[in-house]
Amino acid sequence: MLFFLDIDGVMVPAKGWKSPEFLNDGFPAFSSKATIALQNSITEEDTIMLTTSHKAKFSIEEWKSIFKNRGINIKKIKSLPENLKNLSRKDEIVNWFNLNSVDEVFVIIDDDKSLNELPNFIKENLVQTSPYIGLTEEHCEAIKFISLKGLQLI
Repeated sequence: MLFFLDIDGVMVPAKGWKSPEFLNDGFPAFSSKATIALQNSITEEDTIMLTTSHKAKFSIEEWKSIFKNRGINIKKIKSLPENLKNLSRKDEIVNWFNLNSVDEVFVIIDDDKSLNELPNFIKENLVQTSPYIGLTEEHCEAIKFISLKGLQLI
């Protein structure tokens, strides 16, 4: 399965009244709820496609280390291209789909409201989080549903 994953508002809840805790690697700590939810949703065969605005700030190896330091071991991490044209998240994802063929089940985990305007064949695989809460166990059911629905189509 391919997971398009945002970080801010998903793994790191946005709490405007409080600065996030940073770990030694210089990146914010993930919420424990988000960590558990992601761990329960992914397998070793899955690929994480980073969509976060931070995606170009670290190499793939550094991202693997960031996740590992937060208790999530991911073997396959990729990233959308750097957003040099300051596109909306929706346009970044649509452009990626226009340039790539996807022959596996995918899910998009993001809090960005622009994703409500995605084409239906992409939007039906969107799990949208609240930016103040992030990814939770409740989202795991939606991810599981998308996974099972997608497997039936393959």
